[in-house]
Amino acid sequence: MAQRTALPLVGSMVLVVILFLSTTCASSARAVFLARAASFLGENNRSPAEWPRAEVSPPDTQDHDPDQLLELARSLLKDGHASDAEKQVRAHLQLKPDSAKGHYLLGLILFKQGKAVESLAEYTEAAKYQSPSSQDLKIVALDYVLLGNFAEADNWLTRATIWNPRDAEAWYHLGRTKYNESHFARAVSAFQRCLELDPVNIKAEANLGLSLAALGRSAEAEKSYRNAISWQSAASSKVAEPYIDLGALLLDQNRDSDALPLLLQADAISPEDSRVPELLGKTYWRQNNLTEAQLQLEKAINLAKDNPANHYLLAQVYRKQGMAEKAKTQFELAATLIASQRTAPK
Repeated sequence: MAQRTALPLVGSMVLVVILFLSTTCASSARAVFLARAASFLGENNRSPAEWPRAEVSPPDTQDHDPDQLLELARSLLKDGHASDAEKQVRAHLQLKPDSAKGHYLLGLILFKQGKAVESLAEYTEAAKYQSPSSQDLKIVALDYVLLGNFAEADNWLTRATIWNPRDAEAWYHLGRTKYNESHFARAVSAFQRCLELDPVNIKAEANLGLSLAALGRSAEAEKSYRNAISWQSAASSKVAEPYIDLGALLLDQNRDSDALPLLLQADAISPEDSRVPELLGKTYWRQNNLTEAQLQLEKAINLAKDNPANHYLLAQVYRKQGMAEKAKTQFELAATLIASQRTAPK
C-alpha cells in the first residue's frame, strides 16, 4: 500500500497548525502552520523550510500560463496520472513560487505517490500563503498514517472532523487511527458517525465490527460483519475483510464449520492475503484435515515468512503426518523468529 525519502526519523514529527477561526468576526485570520515544526527529520532541529523536496526538473515554462498549468495538473491527477501532474504543478510553481494552490496540490500529489515527508513539506509551505481546508488537514493526517505516527494523524483528523463534521471519509480514517492506537471505544464512535453520514459504507461497517470485537462485544461484532457481507452480496468486486474478520471471530468461538465457508469466500476474493491461508490452515488442523492444513499453512508462510505461529502449527501438521525432519525444521524456525522478535529494538 510507497516511496519515501531515506532520512533518519528522529523523535516525533511535529507539524502544527495554529488556526484561529473567529466566531464573532466575519473574516478568518490566516493560519499559522509552522508553530511546532521541529526535529522529525533529525540532525539539528531543521525547520520545515529545510525539509527535503523531491528533485524533479519542471518542464520549460516559457510562454506558459501558470493557471493553465495548474488546471492541467488537476486534470492529470483526476485521471490517475500523478507523475505527469507533478511535473505540471512544479512548472506552475516555477512561475508562481508563492502559489498556495500550487503547493497544496503538490502536497496532495506527493501523498498519492506515497511520498509522505515531501508531501508534508509542501503543505507546510502552502500554509505560509493560505489557510488549509479541512480536506488539507485530512491529507496531512494521512501522511502521518503513512509514517506510522498515529498520534499526529489522530490530531489532524480530529481537527478535520471538527471543521467539517459531515466528511464521512474523515470519520472513517479517524476510526482507523483510533483503532491503531487501541482506543477501541472511540473507534466505535467514529465508525458509527461515518455510517450515519454514509449508511452503506462496507469498510466502515467491517471496521466497526473489528472495534466491537476488540471490546469483547462479540455478538455486535458478528452482526456488523454480516451486515458488511450482505451489503456487497450483489457486487462484482467484493471486500475480503469482513469475511476474514468474521471467520477469525468464529474460530475464536470454536465454530470451525461456520468459519470455513467464509474463509473460502475470502480466499476467492483475496488469494494473496496471508491471513486467509493462515486461518484456513488453522481450521483444517482442527478438523484433522492434515493435507489441506499443510497446503494452506505452506501458502501462508510463502506469503508471510516471519509469522512464528504459522511455522509452529505447520511443524505440528508435519509431525502428525510422520514428517519428523520437516517438523524439526519448522519448530526451529518458529523458535528463531520468536527469539528475534523478543530482542528486536522497539
